[in-house]
Order: sequence, then structure tokens, then C-alpha cells
Amino acid sequence: MGMQLKHAFSGQQQAAAVVRSEVRIPCGETWLYGDLALPKGFYGLVLFAHGSGSGRHSARNRQVAQVLQNAGIGTLLFDLLTSAEEQTDVHTGEHRFNIALLTQRMQDATLWVTAQDQFKDVPIGYFGASTGSAAALIAAARLGDRVAAMVSRGGRPDLAGPVVLASLLAPTLLIVGGADHGVIELNAEAYQLLRCEKQLAVVPDATHLFEESGALEQVSTLAADWFKRYLHNTDTPKEARQ
Repeated sequence: MGMQLKHAFSGQQQAAAVVRSEVRIPCGETWLYGDLALPKGFYGLVLFAHGSGSGRHSARNRQVAQVLQNAGIGTLLFDLLTSAEEQTDVHTGEHRFNIALLTQRMQDATLWVTAQDQFKDVPIGYFGASTGSAAALIAAARLGDRVAAMVSRGGRPDLAGPVVLASLLAPTLLIVGGADHGVIELNAEAYQLLRCEKQLAVVPDATHLFEESGALEQVSTLAADWFKRYLHNTDTPKEARQ
């Protein structure tokens, strides 16, 4: 199935450097909306899995995505839930905490992306936040070497389970705030279970949402460095991706 795009550009400077499109992603019997941003000559594509109660318009994820784009990495931020599911969750929360559902959506989105001609030889990475990181970790484990790198921000890797963590192949970076008590311990325990290439990065004095001055900038830099290291594939001609 081909891409369904609505081209849009934001500002002259960014329009010259990054092609931005809205995409519709088929997931089972439904469609999810996403924002695709492709820098000229991009050498990797990172899919974002947001946390509960968030979506593709998350300011924090968009800030990280901008840094990745500046580093030559494409980004896809998409809603893991439909509008109807979001409305239902206002009262029940039955979908946003459904890790199995969110995992399947991550897998479906990844398979859809890799079926597109321009992404067939492009390394794929995941950036997961909060509960979304659990879904991203499980999807990465299931997809094996189709996912080249994984970054978790303030995530809940414990929700992925020890079997998944031990089977993960993708080099994994766990980023956690130094003042995110409870979550930092869960990440430390998950780190011990990982058998892949791994790193646990602690942002000093940062809490769960990394709202402190400079905290999210540190997250963005750590993520960009990790993806640059593991997504850079010099065997794929950059000219073929635009």
C-alpha cells in the first residue's frame, strides 16, 4: 500500500531542509495519523511511541524530534490511538494502558513504513516515552533486527517483562531522571536484564517529565548521539531517499 501524504512546510528555513508530510497508517481495521519529517539525505528513521495521555503533538517528543532531524535523522510521530479511542479513554483509560494494543500498533506502523520504497534500506529506530517505551521495547524484541536502535525516555521497561528485555537485539539506551524516584530503580533493574548493547543514562536532578531547565536538551543530545551511532548506514545511497 502506497503512502498517503499531505505535504506541508513550516517556515522557509525548515522547508529548505526538511520535507514534512502527514501520513495515514493502516493498523488492523483502523487508521492512525502521523507526522513524517525527512531531512535531506536522511540516513535513518525514528518512530516515536508516546506515553499515556499524550500523542503526536507532544511538545517534549517534538523537541527531541527536531534535534534528530537536525542530525540528519527522519522522524515519525504518530497517534497510537484513534480519536474515538482517545474519547473513550477520557472516562475509562482502557486503551492507553493496553500495552498489547499499543505494541501491535507499533509493529503495524513499522511494517507499513518498511514496505515503502523510500524506506526499504533505511535503518529504523524507536524512541519510547513513559508507558510507550514498554510497547516500543516489546515491538522491537518481536521484530528483531528490523529495529536497529532503541531509546527510552523516563520509560517503564519493567512493563515489557524480563523475557522481552533479555531477548532484545536492538542496542538500547535507557534515559531516566535522577529525581524520578521509583522509575530510576525500575530502569536500573531492567538494565541488568538487557543482553544487547546497552547504556543507562541518568540526567541529574530531572523528574519524570524532564521539565527542569536544560533537562530535555540533555535527553535530546543523548538520543541523537545514540541514533547517530547505530542508525548510520553508509551502504545506502542518501540520494535514493529523497
